[in-house]
Amino acid sequence: MTPLDVAANLRVVRDRIVAAGGDPARVRVVAVTKGFGPEAVEAARAAGLDDVGENYAQEMLAKRASFGDLTVHFIGRLQTNKVRLVAALVDCWQSVDRLALADEIARRAPGARILVQVNVSDEPQKGGCAPSEAGELVRRCRDLGLVVSGLMTVGRTGDPDAVRPGFALLSGLADRLGLPERSMGMTHDLEAAVTEGATMIRVGTALFGNRPPDPSRGN
Repeated sequence: MTPLDVAANLRVVRDRIVAAGGDPARVRVVAVTKGFGPEAVEAARAAGLDDVGENYAQEMLAKRASFGDLTVHFIGRLQTNKVRLVAALVDCWQSVDRLALADEIARRAPGARILVQVNVSDEPQKGGCAPSEAGELVRRCRDLGLVVSGLMTVGRTGDPDAVRPGFALLSGLADRLGLPERSMGMTHDLEAAVTEGATMIRVGTALFGNRPPDPSRGN
């Protein structure tokens, strides 16, 4: 996958955003480099992207030299004991789903920018607090001195059309809490997310192709 390939793929992603009724200037594309090497980070930068997302602490550490001035998002489920490893590298913590994690981030990265992750599908394998708990978690995170910019979710597994109610739920919840950012939508369901008000989509496969399997990877 060359930088030219990634740039071409990014144009396709932005065309999909437009087709879904979104404005590419208002929907931020976070390039998910999970499973790829530092060359993917460099290709994203060359394509004009400003944001990269990582799911695993060890991968983030391995790529640290390639991040440069890019905005780095941690987007995976994170164990509290791994926060200290990546605290200096993360610009936005997207998967804050419990108070213990928020407390550790506040301790290791005071004043950090975060998104509260909400489980809108009630699927146990997905991270996120319950929608009914989001407001309280946002309040507690602010009490810790964290900057809560918005909410994040992972759509329901399966038919892309089935994810829209969950995305609508997240968008409405963000509205009620007065939060501007809604990080939702990935390669397979970004149209539904954009239609329901996503301000940020997390895209890997659509930019870089299929990821090589690596069962040893861990967060």
